[in-house]
Amino acid sequence: MMRMMARVGPALVGIAVTSVMLGAVSNRARDARVIIPEPALDVPLASHGGDQKAVLAGGCFWGTQLVFQHVRGVKRVVSGYAGGEASTAHYDQVGSGTTGHAESIEITYDPSKISYGQLLKVFFSVAHNPTELNQQGPDEGTQYRSVIFFNSPDQERVARAYVAQLDQAKVFAGPIVTQVVALPGFYPAEDYHQNYGTLHPASLYILVNDHPKVLFLQKEWPKLYRDAIQ
Repeated sequence: MMRMMARVGPALVGIAVTSVMLGAVSNRARDARVIIPEPALDVPLASHGGDQKAVLAGGCFWGTQLVFQHVRGVKRVVSGYAGGEASTAHYDQVGSGTTGHAESIEITYDPSKISYGQLLKVFFSVAHNPTELNQQGPDEGTQYRSVIFFNSPDQERVARAYVAQLDQAKVFAGPIVTQVVALPGFYPAEDYHQNYGTLHPASLYILVNDHPKVLFLQKEWPKLYRDAIQ
């Protein structure tokens, strides 16, 4: 599995495998580079600062966490699991694909600086490919599915309306497969998964699958981009 090879470092990965993976950068970058319209329905910016939370799943949480750590108005991003029971919220069990969990991130953001719809714009256009069913890039299984876990009626309305808007506009080559479901609970992942992309920027997995997304965010949505937080 590419993520496991990435953990041991590029020096231990064969030259042939490295070439194939680096050759995939342009393909993965192309997956992320989708310009989409603003959400027609959104929650207005709040008049005062505070904390709101959003939970999203879109493939390996290393990458989704890294992308949203670069989004202006985001205060904190935690990698974790959502969709299953607390008793199975452990990486070795989630990896079996039988727990109901998806690798997810919990985003704490300032609603006076960024709206929920703007977070979803980044989610759909940068963080992952919402037309891939139960996989993202090299990672396959239900734990890598695309999910918006809403925690309020406003979040549900915005999410469902945006999915319908993007599908109607045929923004993507195929239909969006993102699930929109109520959040049953969020469980932080193990410490070694937290801030992986910012702590290991030279990881082959990050370079191939996620660094192009951050560059795209910086280029195409400069008003939403900022230096990474941890």
